[in-house]
Amino acid sequence: MKGDIRRVELGDAQRARIVKIAPRGMARPSSEPISAPKPPWIRAPLPSGPVYGELRQLVARLRLHTVCQEALCPNIGECWGHGTMTLMLLGSICTRACRFCAVATGNPRGWLDPDEPRHVAEAIEVLARRFGLKYVVLTSVNRDDLPDGGASHFAETVRRIKALAPEVKVEVLTPDFRGDHRAVEIVLAAGVDVFAHNLETVRRLTPRVRDPRAGYDQTLRVLEHAKCFRPQVLTKSSLMLGLGETDEEIRQAMRDLRAVGVDILTLGQYLRPTRYHLPVARYVTPEDFARYQQWGYDEGFREVFSGPLVRSSYRAERVFSEAQRSVSP
Repeated sequence: MKGDIRRVELGDAQRARIVKIAPRGMARPSSEPISAPKPPWIRAPLPSGPVYGELRQLVARLRLHTVCQEALCPNIGECWGHGTMTLMLLGSICTRACRFCAVATGNPRGWLDPDEPRHVAEAIEVLARRFGLKYVVLTSVNRDDLPDGGASHFAETVRRIKALAPEVKVEVLTPDFRGDHRAVEIVLAAGVDVFAHNLETVRRLTPRVRDPRAGYDQTLRVLEHAKCFRPQVLTKSSLMLGLGETDEEIRQAMRDLRAVGVDILTLGQYLRPTRYHLPVARYVTPEDFARYQQWGYDEGFREVFSGPLVRSSYRAERVFSEAQRSVSP
């Protein structure tokens, strides 16, 4: 385990910090049990085509950190082709260590790039003008080392995007800000179109799956406050399936999310990042995903995206459009 820990220097124009991180998330002395082989439906076409290639080169030149690339998302070609991109703010080191996530864990010790909101907004304006980017999802690692958890940084990025590219819709997929309602308000007041925060799993599995500082009820309270503070803003959450949850628990999680006013639900297959993360308990069939989607509509969600390769931000522009259409006269 000692070999997994490394020292990294974080620097910007103002200061530099040395931090220790565990590259796989929480470093563990031994691996988890082996998952079963992936079934044939866990496949996605490789992204290709001249537009995708040119867009990838431009993203690199603009120095954007996309979750699509860094998380090796199987849907990158489809989403980029429909004008949707997910960007990571606030660095790449998370202060938490959820057992499903491969993001590096450590303490950034307050490091922040003050130029990131301006840089991201300028890049989005270029992408919107040249490639017709119309929807961006902003997400981040947990930053418990910052007083507001990074809420002000989120808000400034949203404001700058709206100023330079007002036609682009902005969804934020935020951490829980340690349950700080004021931080939630700071983000919402910036003018977001969708506020997302993921429940991730059912109540029983939450202590095993998520970092101890996260919580099932804390997530519900964050989503509830977001809807109360800005009722007109769509709220969204996501569940990973295949971690050992039962059908009854899935249905109850849906009811819990609807009870706090969540509008949009996404359901996808948990895929194990490394042998140091939780094993896959089952591969949910496409037929079961279709059944769960209908359950979601039955519970009253405006829109439900459900499938083996669906992720929190999968085809976010379409989800947004469908959710708005569901309440149109």
